[in-house]
Amino acid sequence: MSNCSDVLIIGGGVIGCATAYYLAQKGVSVTVLEKAQIGEGGSSRNGGGVRQSGRDPRELPLAMKAVKNLWPTLSEELGMDVEYYKKGNLRLAKTAGHIKILEGLTERAVAKGLDVRMIDAKEVRDICPYLSDEVIGASWCDTDGHANPMLTTLAYYKNARRLGVRFITGENVVEIRKIKGVARQVITADNVYEAPQIILAAGYESRAIANTIGIDIPMNRVLLEALVTEPQVKMFEQMLGTAEADFYGHQSTHGSFVFGGTSGMDAYTSDFDVPVNNSRTASCICRGIMNYFPILSEAKIVRTWAGWIDECVDHVPVISFVEEVPGLILACAFTGHGFGISPMVGTLLSEMVVDKEPSIDLSELRYNRFKTKI
Repeated sequence: MSNCSDVLIIGGGVIGCATAYYLAQKGVSVTVLEKAQIGEGGSSRNGGGVRQSGRDPRELPLAMKAVKNLWPTLSEELGMDVEYYKKGNLRLAKTAGHIKILEGLTERAVAKGLDVRMIDAKEVRDICPYLSDEVIGASWCDTDGHANPMLTTLAYYKNARRLGVRFITGENVVEIRKIKGVARQVITADNVYEAPQIILAAGYESRAIANTIGIDIPMNRVLLEALVTEPQVKMFEQMLGTAEADFYGHQSTHGSFVFGGTSGMDAYTSDFDVPVNNSRTASCICRGIMNYFPILSEAKIVRTWAGWIDECVDHVPVISFVEEVPGLILACAFTGHGFGISPMVGTLLSEMVVDKEPSIDLSELRYNRFKTKI
């Protein structure tokens, strides 16, 4: 088979798969290169949040449009139930300091047009009666929700393949190479691939790949962990979070609870190239959960896992053409917020390739925001 296509996508996560699908719909030939297996990175290891509340105002428009226009019909469009629930998001507070944090987040979101509000302890428990008396308030966004990240990634992958996208796994990208000043080739350990447009969507590994062409994306690799419980009776369908993000999660279609968090001690210090669970973290997450949900104190943990997030220095993604490297588009540094906006990001990236201009203003997410201002 030819190693040439219209577009090369580096990274087979949900962003890469969604972008490949939307490009293929537009009649573009696409090759996706993935170092490991499809969805093996953060796309299969995250908590599944599809939220607008609590986001930085710079990325909020993407989340709002995804929730309004894409997520509600995604299962039907892709022919697979991605377990999307639009049942709201509670971000919980236990102290006056937490309330202040949430008030700030809420005020900034309302200024962008999001319907989110602060609620008191009584209304919190009216929505979710299983919460402890320690909860004194929350922010509430009734259009937020959650979905299954593994199923969503798989659905995009299968539909992209059906439309002719070529996926090649086990291809370790080592270099992007220019030809006559334009990014044109992707060099792997064993092959050379060529396209007039390259999209770099490989999570944290995007940084090292971009370095080969003189670009540096200021992000760190941060370890987060998650756990899943044995199935419980149906309690609530909302997505949950906290003011300080010490844990987050939801109850799945099958009754299990999926919660994520960190010990706060090992985020930047793993000595491994693959994400590995730390013995402290599950107990830390559980202690936090029991403070909010004492009813779950006897629930048994079935499984735990760890995953990397590509945390940008200013905590919002880079979705951008690169002025000094024509032919290259960056789509990385999502800081753990990428899944919920992935349908919109895939749509916008396809527009950037075909129409040369996205339908949402991405100027605040451009790569050149890191350049020194003179």
